[in-house]
Amino acid sequence: MRTVAVMGMSKNTGKTVALNHLLAQAADDGVAVGLTSIGRDGEARDAVFDFPKPPVTVWPGTVVATARSTLQRARLRYKTMAATGIASAMGEIVLVEALEGGDMEVAGASRSHDQRRVIARLRQCGAELIFLDGALGRSQHASPAIADGVVLATGAALGGGVADVLRKTRERLTLLGIAQADAATAARCASLFDGAGVALWDRAGQPLFHAAVASLNAGEALLAQADACADSRADAGIGTVACTGAVGRSLWRAFETLAARHPGLTVVVADGTRLFVESADLAALARHGARLVALRPIRIAGITLNPFSPLGGHFAAASFLEAARAALPGHAVTDVQWESRTRTEMEATDGPLAT
Repeated sequence: MRTVAVMGMSKNTGKTVALNHLLAQAADDGVAVGLTSIGRDGEARDAVFDFPKPPVTVWPGTVVATARSTLQRARLRYKTMAATGIASAMGEIVLVEALEGGDMEVAGASRSHDQRRVIARLRQCGAELIFLDGALGRSQHASPAIADGVVLATGAALGGGVADVLRKTRERLTLLGIAQADAATAARCASLFDGAGVALWDRAGQPLFHAAVASLNAGEALLAQADACADSRADAGIGTVACTGAVGRSLWRAFETLAARHPGLTVVVADGTRLFVESADLAALARHGARLVALRPIRIAGITLNPFSPLGGHFAAASFLEAARAALPGHAVTDVQWESRTRTEMEATDGPLAT
């Protein structure tokens, strides 16, 4: 993985703490790191709840892509490497190199195509490994079109007990982890995903409909076209439907209608970050006999836990970690702060531990 996105299930789930841990580990290993954000991180107080926030701590040599205005609050020496010409709400995105360790506020490009340009510039500046910091309610930086892997932060701030938090986390993983389309399906949909819009194919794989319709309005267009195709080609039926953009409630209801009318339907989306539905909706689609797949799968690199919530309802760190590892098999699950502290205490007692 050369580009890793760090995203939180919600605010205060420990995303910044996890990001700082990754930055520190990369510095220990001598890895040349690039850093940017799809939102804003490292500010002194949360913009929504006004809670104190941990700063983003960078290390000497880190190349950071951030809005020019954030540099006024940087608590370290840096040198400007390049301007990008990419505008943001907080000013032009510029690339700087940290000359010493210290705290920064990071605010990057918000649009996916601008993020890809920023990543390319960070690589040109020598970054071997790039970390992308996420933002509340936005997950496009976790798309495999941008990131090779995702670290997901979850924790007590989601609300409820341990079982509730882990259920919500499993549901998010269900959405992010939809299976990759097989080679034949991917080849069939390639021309659509080279552009944008929605499309239909019959059961024999022949194209029926392809239009550059915004996904917000796509449901009605798909159903109308499917009805027209059914009238003229009753023997064929709809075999595959695909959408390149975001999938919300309206479009999802159209998918369910098509699935009910056309058994064995395959629904193709770009990746799990494009789904703005619930895991129960995926189960409902499956009950119709439909198959949901992604053109590109998302790789979950790890899951990090925060047992504390600024709203109360703290969990015992050790038991939360144990429960999460049992509930999320197949994933690397850690509480970076608790495990680092435990390791330090053990080394103070027993001497250095093997890595």
